[in-house]
Amino acid sequence: MKNDKKINSGEAQHAAHYIAGDINDKLIINVRDLSHFMRMLYEGKGSQKRVLIVLHEAGKITQRELTERLGIQPGSVSEVITKLEASGYITRSVSNVDRRTVDLALTEEGAKLAAEASEHRKQRHEEMFSCLSAGEKKELLALLEKVSADWKERYQDIGTQPGRCERHHGSCGHHRKERG
Repeated sequence: MKNDKKINSGEAQHAAHYIAGDINDKLIINVRDLSHFMRMLYEGKGSQKRVLIVLHEAGKITQRELTERLGIQPGSVSEVITKLEASGYITRSVSNVDRRTVDLALTEEGAKLAAEASEHRKQRHEEMFSCLSAGEKKELLALLEKVSADWKERYQDIGTQPGRCERHHGSCGHHRKERG
């Protein structure tokens, strides 16, 4: 019962903050809330399902290429690869092109699991935006692409500085590019 009151109190505070906010606050709150939902619904950067999906899309790929596509640390990829290999979903082999690298490929069982994961992802993506018409989806996409392009330009040095920004926590402002 006590936890219910905390949740309800938190939801009430969230709602009050939203109502009191200006348009920019409301945009940020909505983007943040959508981001949280996406993290809950998505398989994660270095999850086994995501690795299988990437291998399914790419075919044979080096471990280095996989690490770059996932955007995670090499050690994290190695751990997932080891688990997938032990489960019989992928194989590792020395590359014919560069003997210093390892090629990764799906086994037949891994390909089946990857195809299922890809289909589930597609269905989930369709469901996530099912409240929008085709025209609304195009409009939302255009607006998101516009904001994304602006933020990439405006905040291009975020993540290159040590500290909070590098870990993608919160918003700072001390790395903003000076505008004249």
